Order: sequence, then structure tokens, then C-alpha cells
Amino acid sequence: MSAMLLNKDKWPEFVGKLSGKVWVPKVEEGEAIRFGPLSGEESKLPEYCNTRVPPKEIVFPETETLYCFQADEHEMTAPEIDERKIIIGIRPCDARAMKIVEKLFRWDVDDPYYLKHRELVTLVGLACNAPGLNCFCTSVGGGPASTEGLDIIMFDLEDRYLLETITEKGEALLKEVEGLLEEAGQDVLAQKEKLIEAAENKISRSVDTEGIAEGLPGLWEDPLWKRVSASCLGCGTCTYLCPTCHCFDIQDETEGFEARRYRTWDSCMFEEYTRHASGHNPRPTRRERTRNRINHKYSYYVDKFDLIACVGCGRCINYCPVNIDIVEILRQVKEAL
Repeated sequence: MSAMLLNKDKWPEFVGKLSGKVWVPKVEEGEAIRFGPLSGEESKLPEYCNTRVPPKEIVFPETETLYCFQADEHEMTAPEIDERKIIIGIRPCDARAMKIVEKLFRWDVDDPYYLKHRELVTLVGLACNAPGLNCFCTSVGGGPASTEGLDIIMFDLEDRYLLETITEKGEALLKEVEGLLEEAGQDVLAQKEKLIEAAENKISRSVDTEGIAEGLPGLWEDPLWKRVSASCLGCGTCTYLCPTCHCFDIQDETEGFEARRYRTWDSCMFEEYTRHASGHNPRPTRRERTRNRINHKYSYYVDKFDLIACVGCGRCINYCPVNIDIVEILRQVKEAL
């Protein structure tokens, strides 16, 4: 596969030549970083550790119409998913999350919506030179320069980017802009390796996951769940900002005879998530809901797909309004085991 260099002063020309809708990290009001469509105003990628909202929303929209129908007829029409998208600057943890979630959407029944979005998207990753304070990707199978799920990985070399292709889709993308690139030499590749090593050494937090998947079911009634959930507000921030959370609700919406069925993100941390029509709720308090969240990511998903459903991005820690820390919860799980 190719290893090419792009001078940063050619960035606007680079993104302008790409065929497809380009998504890049953008600074929102309040200085939060979130992916958005390229508008032509972005002369470079912003300085950022990671976006607040994961780019999963591009392939798994927060609200998505499944089909439309006339309430007085039997015909249904599904929206066309045919737009090619290129996500540039996605961090390795978020690309890896898409690969993990894909296991679920290819499980017993293929999800045509998610899989079509994934088929049409090209992921151009940006390796981390400076991981965040709460990043722990190396503990859960990832890394600052992990290529899992990516088509191209970029490395920031101050005045230029190194672009390495990983898939045929990535090779095809670089062919669109080959006049702007030059081949990388061995000195550049050696510099890349030093950057990867330095980034891994900057990760200060870690989780020992050995034995957690097997041991969690035995801690079902352990007092730790009441303790770690005591301050939880049930706001759902940890799940909405998690790149591997994938729960959704399905609703029908009508106006006159015009109707649509759509799905929208949901959260297992909400009280009504498991409430039955009878009024019974098998997860009546935040204790049960916190226990389910941890078991799902670190036990149930491992049982089904042999993968931890967490990429160590640290968002749930960074943005929890009451400072609940999944690394600390897992430390207590290990102690209880």
C-alpha cells in the first residue's frame, strides 16, 4: 500500500478535489469540536484531541427515516442511501468503534441502513500525537495509530501529513489527488514510528481487562453497583457520546395521511428504556442500569462477538456531569473479583 506526503498548504486543494461529501472536524459555538460537512471555509484541520460527539452519527444518524407511507394506502417508500461520504480526521478509536458496532448490525439479521452507510463511507483517520487525559485505548485493543476500520491513516508531521493507505478504497481516494502528493521516504517512516511510540507513552490511564468478562456475571448482586451509581443522574450523556453505543427506538409519525417510521438514538440509562407496557420495569433504579451498561460493554458483547464494546476514548469520563469514571468502576470490579 502507498505512503505519501501532503504539504499542509495544499490542504484546501486536496479536499476540494475529492468526489463525495466530505466531513471534517469543525469548531462549533462554545469551542466544542464536531464533525460537519465541508463548507469551503476550512483551510486546515483544527487542533483537537477528539470531537465531543463521535462521528458515528454520520453512518448511524441520531434520527433516521426508515420509510414513508400513506396511512390510507399500502405502499411504502424508503429513502435512497446513495451518497458517497468521506470522513477526514476521524480518530483511530472512533473508526475502530464503527468496526465493532458493525458486528451487531451484521448479527442475525443485516441492518440495511447502517451497512449501506458504511459501504459508502471512506474513513481517513488521523493518528493521535497527544492522547487525552482520560484516553485508555491501549487497554482495550486499540492504540493511537490503530488502523482497524480505516481506509487511510494520516500522521501529523507539523508542516505536512503522511498518508498511508490501508484498503483499496483508500488507494482509490489517493488516485483522485495524486498530483498533490509525493512519495514518503524511509526517514519519514522512521519519524512516524517515533511519533507512535511517543503517543503510546503519553497514555497515562489503563484498565486490566483480564477476567472481567468471565467474572462480571458473578458480581450481579455485589454492593459495588449501588456505590458506583449513587451519583448518576440518568442523563444518558455516557451513552449518547459513546462511539460504540447503538441502542435506538422506533416511532411512527403522522400528519394527516402522510406518515413515516423513523428510528432515533435511545439510552439504556433512561428509566423508560426497559419499562414494560404493564408498568413493570426490570431495571427500576440507576443501580440496575449502571450494572447493565458495564456488563453489556465488558461481558455480553464479549460473549457474543469476542470483542469489548469500548474503545477507551474517554468521552464518558470527560463529559459526565457528576464525574463518574468507567476506569474507576472497572478497577472496583477487579477488586471485587
